Amino acid sequence: MVVRSILAGCGGYLPQQVVTNNDLAARGVETTDEWIVQRTGIAQRHFATEGETTSDLATKAAQAALTQAGLSAHDVDLIVVATTTPDNVFPSTATRVQAKLGVTRGFAFDVQAVCSGFVYALTMADNAIRLGQAKTAVVIGAETLSRLLDWEDRTTCVLFGDGAGAVVLQAGEGQGDATDRGIISTCLHADGTQYDHLYVDGGVGSTGTFGHMRMDGREVFRHAVQRLSEVVDEILEKNKLAADAIDWLVPHQANQRIIDGLAKKLHLPPERVVMTVSKHANTSAASIPLALNAAVADGRIQKGQMVLMDAMGGGFTRGAALVRM
Repeated sequence: MVVRSILAGCGGYLPQQVVTNNDLAARGVETTDEWIVQRTGIAQRHFATEGETTSDLATKAAQAALTQAGLSAHDVDLIVVATTTPDNVFPSTATRVQAKLGVTRGFAFDVQAVCSGFVYALTMADNAIRLGQAKTAVVIGAETLSRLLDWEDRTTCVLFGDGAGAVVLQAGEGQGDATDRGIISTCLHADGTQYDHLYVDGGVGSTGTFGHMRMDGREVFRHAVQRLSEVVDEILEKNKLAADAIDWLVPHQANQRIIDGLAKKLHLPPERVVMTVSKHANTSAASIPLALNAAVADGRIQKGQMVLMDAMGGGFTRGAALVRM
């Protein structure tokens, strides 16, 4: 028998403030609903209100996931938060979530891999569970990206939103093959030579300011389908599986055209791809757990089904996770 990290619960939280494409145009952004929808598939996004922090969103998503799992804060011994927009430079947002949840033991830390952050965080928590360092982990992707946007740059400010998604992992046992429930396999990569294609032009160690989002959209799009396809091929080959073994693809929700291109390469029909980008926009590390939670909540994803999650982000981090629910 081998130790597996079994997904016991999902949760999500979106701020109450909904901002449509027309709302952005009314705010003075030089854009239209048609322009945004045609290029990205995005119709609306959620923005955190003044005073609403990343840890606030993360805590609400975590509470929802624990409730679904039938667990409480007393069961948790690990919290990993994937975020690009922490409450403070330090301590970690995860420790703030730990306090807000009322968790009094174990350990907590943040992971920064931008849009790939949730897959990275899931991998870190899975490793800790496999090594016996934790038994119950809460893995969260949470972002308040609206605070990094340059409202004069219509090529980026229309793409992003705020939100948080979470999963609860619990240690269990399996046979050591792809029939097991839980995290079957993950893979992670990064290519720092592509750093300048997607970044924030500020930081404590460089400018002393937080900066704004900058993106070379053509280059990101050009790399995205290829790089995402590569990690999907890698994880399927590693586990000796064909694409038809996948019940659901839950990809990073950046752009509908990217997701459509990836599904086409995998020969997956649209009805087996979870798509929330039209309502959530790109919520970076929060996008996969938010999409996963939506599909679990509405009954599409069922216990025993195989789910493939994949993402690519700034620094050209990328990764995939294969999970049997």
